[in-house]
Amino acid sequence: MGIDPADKKLPQPEDLDPMTDEVLHRAFAGESQAAEKYLVFAEQAEEEGFPNIGRLFRAISFAETRHARNHLRVMRGIDSTAGNLLVAFEGESFEIDEMYPAYRQIARTQKNHQAVRSTSYAMKAEVDHKSMYADARERALAGRDIDDLPVSVCLICGHTVIGDVPDKCPVCAAAKEQYRTFT
Repeated sequence: MGIDPADKKLPQPEDLDPMTDEVLHRAFAGESQAAEKYLVFAEQAEEEGFPNIGRLFRAISFAETRHARNHLRVMRGIDSTAGNLLVAFEGESFEIDEMYPAYRQIARTQKNHQAVRSTSYAMKAEVDHKSMYADARERALAGRDIDDLPVSVCLICGHTVIGDVPDKCPVCAAAKEQYRTFT
């Protein structure tokens, strides 16, 4: 996908004091969440027969993404590909080892079966992602790209696979047709 040329228009980041760094991290999180939420809202509007409202949500989602990217750059949150893969690997590790087990336990305690399923699906997908990031980082450090294979994601649970899509998702048992493929 690469970096959008518009992203390069910001000046080089300066050293941040702790308070500025904290507010930018919060702003980045908020803008990122808004962008994703608005994409979901766009899908809902389109399903309800409001394509123009859907377009409005998509456009504003794009604007929120611009804001998030600007904040990330100012925070010096972008490194080399190998460095970015390490950050991604560490993020997946945190989700697997700490975040989702705790969230799933809360959902179980509250007897919210949908939340248990949602967090379980996410945690299983994060295991795939962690492994993929580790493999990709090894290649990047050796100066090599990963193989030119499609990457597919189950639309139900997020299971991710490089290469051929299974006939049935190993996590949620969704049919092969429920995968979105990125080529």
